[in-house]
Amino acid sequence: MEGIEELRNSVTGEAARASEATIKRRALAGERARAWLYFGIGAVVIGLVFWWLQFSTRAVCCGDYDGYYHIRWSQLLWEGIKRGQFPPAFTWLPLTTLNAQDYVDHHLLFHVLQIPFTWFGDIRLGAKVSAALFASLAVLSCFWLVLRHRISYPFIWLFALLGCSAPFLYRMNMAKAMSVSIVLLVTGIHLLFTRRYVWLLPLAFVFTLTYDMFVLLAGAAALWTAARLWGERRFEWQPLTWTLAGVAAGLVINPYFPENVQLLVSHALMKVRATDYSVAVGNEWYPYESWDFFRNCFIAFAAMFAGYIAFRWDERERDEIQRALFFLVFSTGLLIVNARWRRFAEYWPPFAVLFAAFSWQPLLASARAKLNELPANVLDDLQPFLDRHERAETAEGTKQQDLWRTGVASFIGLLLAISMLLTVYRETKEIAESAPPEEYRAAAEWLRQNVPPGEIIFNTDWDDFPKLFYYDPTHAYITGLDPTYLYDRDRELSKLYEDITLGREKNPGPPIRERFGARYVFTDNAEIHNDFYENAMDSGWFEEVYTDKDTTILFIRDRQAATPPAEDEEATEQEAAPDSSSNR
Repeated sequence: MEGIEELRNSVTGEAARASEATIKRRALAGERARAWLYFGIGAVVIGLVFWWLQFSTRAVCCGDYDGYYHIRWSQLLWEGIKRGQFPPAFTWLPLTTLNAQDYVDHHLLFHVLQIPFTWFGDIRLGAKVSAALFASLAVLSCFWLVLRHRISYPFIWLFALLGCSAPFLYRMNMAKAMSVSIVLLVTGIHLLFTRRYVWLLPLAFVFTLTYDMFVLLAGAAALWTAARLWGERRFEWQPLTWTLAGVAAGLVINPYFPENVQLLVSHALMKVRATDYSVAVGNEWYPYESWDFFRNCFIAFAAMFAGYIAFRWDERERDEIQRALFFLVFSTGLLIVNARWRRFAEYWPPFAVLFAAFSWQPLLASARAKLNELPANVLDDLQPFLDRHERAETAEGTKQQDLWRTGVASFIGLLLAISMLLTVYRETKEIAESAPPEEYRAAAEWLRQNVPPGEIIFNTDWDDFPKLFYYDPTHAYITGLDPTYLYDRDRELSKLYEDITLGREKNPGPPIRERFGARYVFTDNAEIHNDFYENAMDSGWFEEVYTDKDTTILFIRDRQAATPPAEDEEATEQEAAPDSSSNR
């Protein structure tokens, strides 16, 4: 009889274990299905948001014209590949450090990624589609990290990501490499968290060839090494070693080596400084006004505050705490650099939200680990030792706590959703004010039709180059992409360029022709160039050959024309009929 009883107990135990295993498998399958459902919903929401933002303007978005350069260069890169020239020579800025011999494409793989979008009949549309897609992938990668690490209330964090910062949304819509770099950075962070360190080598290699913000991945690896040292009291050499090895490979196994290293160092030394720049650079290298910074990034600041409050060290939850510690230091560092340079507005805000998410998770998880949330079978085993009514009271208390937490989470989610919609709507209005794509097109077409190919055009603004390059790649230009490229190559020439374009040089014709080698001048009709225009026309060297509401093209004569006496000019102007085509 005892043998039969033992056999019965054994069979019962095996059946119970099999049943428990089946339940666990079903629960895991259900959890995975739910995660995929959330991921799909998130992808749709994110895609719709960025499609709405991107197509609120017809222009290649936004803020500056760099997107025009990127998509045109991607097209030229593809044409070079088809001819067996990779990479093709860059001949459009011969007076700068980006001349044909020294040019470095520090967005090389990004431009390769853009190539399929140049196959559109309209590459402007291709640039916009690529920008919307890459921006969506950037935010989706952050949301995926939340789902992958089972962070509670994922849609709260989704709404926070989409509404964390107005500048973040604005810059994410630029047809640039920042969004791709976020995808790569989030991938690297996941590899760090899951300790798949060897994969950091190929990732860092790809990142280095894609964008110069690969330094953030190296910084993340260093921070994770420090977090592991703090939490585990042991040094893990693999994260930083594999990452630096990948970075080194990306710098050396590079068609632009060693010029790429030289440009990286010189550019960093020029921009990473506490004092004013030697030349006026783009707005992204200057700080925001404090109030504007706080107002435009309110949700990101609130996320940082919430993260600081929630963060605590607990030896029982080392893995989760180490992740939160990583985001604490990483996001704080990004906040500091974003306060100094606007161009980090695409990096700090989403990682501020991730810091809050990973800091709150241990608290939310520990709240569920109380006695009243133990598995039902465990409570059944403990029932003989509890008051007979305690199980029912515990269940009722648990239900009330769940309802309370769900209510609070729903309220917070609603507030964040409203904030997100308001932020997105406001940004659509700002993006809609982007300069229309037709601007400069007519002037560039005039240059293509009337100026021999290969001649250099004196453009009076460095930031006009991308659009000129987009519409007229048959000519070279004086400066573009960044004013430091001309300054680094020839400081004296850069100073002369500044004096001419700002009207300090009273007789600009001879130096433009002799020092810059240009016979044609392209200038926008902005007020800042009025002094230059007046000096040019008063000098007798220039002839206005084209003008529209946005631009003017001047030709430098071979001989200086006689200039009328000053007293005759006023009479001449009064007698002259108004010229409807002139905008000066």
